[in-house]
Order: sequence, then structure tokens, then C-alpha cells
Amino acid sequence: MDRLEIRLSGFGGQGIIRSGEIIGKAAVLYDSRFATFTQSYGPESRGGACAAQVAIADDPVELSYPHVIDPSILVVMSQGAYNKYAPGFRRGGLLIVDDSLVELGEEAEGMKVLKMPATRLAEDLGRRIVANVVMLGFVAAVTDIASPEAIRQAVLDSVPKGTEELNERAFETGFEYGQEMKVKA
Repeated sequence: MDRLEIRLSGFGGQGIIRSGEIIGKAAVLYDSRFATFTQSYGPESRGGACAAQVAIADDPVELSYPHVIDPSILVVMSQGAYNKYAPGFRRGGLLIVDDSLVELGEEAEGMKVLKMPATRLAEDLGRRIVANVVMLGFVAAVTDIASPEAIRQAVLDSVPKGTEELNERAFETGFEYGQEMKVKA
């Protein structure tokens, strides 16, 4: 595999940074690949813009420059993140949005767009806080950024003790939604 880059974006408090860490952990620890992870966020601890960037490759030479240059996948979980990152995102790239919180505009033209209601599905599970894990399940189903089993295991290794069952249900909910979308396509 050549270098593969993904940017996850949203606002502070949504678990965006943790999601990037989980994808990197999945690739390195469970898929035996190499990864770099960078993050950016505003000065606010919650509610401000944030993003996590992960680059993954089979050969460490492919990661000699650790920063994401031109992601092929952009995950957007807030309107502010969409407004910030969608205009500069590559045409033909895969744009994944939480359509519970993001309304698409003309910036999305020329991109492959997948919509999924991560926040609504998390609310249906009783905890809005797991929307990022719902989204990770979806990403695992519709991309090859890391194997679904690797992402699932990295989620379970990364969540607070006592929340594993809820997070596993959240992952499965997103994964099943993605699998259904693939069948319809």
C-alpha cells in the first residue's frame, strides 16, 4: 500500500483527537503497518475546531515526512469543520460527513460523499458521547484505512474501563450502517 492519509475533523469534545489516535493504533499495533499522527485544535478545550491527521503506509520510508499533505479521506463531524476543510479538500476524495450536524454546500461538488447520522445513532444508543466511535465503525466499513478488526480492537483498548460494552455497540452500529450502505451502492 502506498501512503494513505485521512483527516478527521469536528469540534473539541467530540472525540476527534481520540479517533485519530485509535486509527493510528489500529494500523500500527494490529495491522503491522506504520503510521504518523498529528493534531490541531483551537484554544478552547471544548467547542473549538479540532482535527486529527493520520498517515499510514506499509513502508516507514513512505512516512519520512510525518504530516498529512493531501488526504484522500476527510471525515467531518461539525459544520465549522466542514466550512474549514471541505473547500481545500481534493476533488475525487472521499468526504464522510455526520449528516446529523453537517449541511453540505457547493464545496462538496466533485467529491465522493458518504453521509451517516453518527450523532443521531449515538443518541439512539443513549450516549451522544460515542458518536465518534459510531463514525469509526462506519469508516472501518467503507474504507481500507485499517482492517475493521484492528479498529474494533483499538477502540476497546482505548476507551475508559467500564464503557467497553457501550463502545462496542457504538462501533457495531456504525459498521453495520456502513455495510448496508455498501450493499445499496
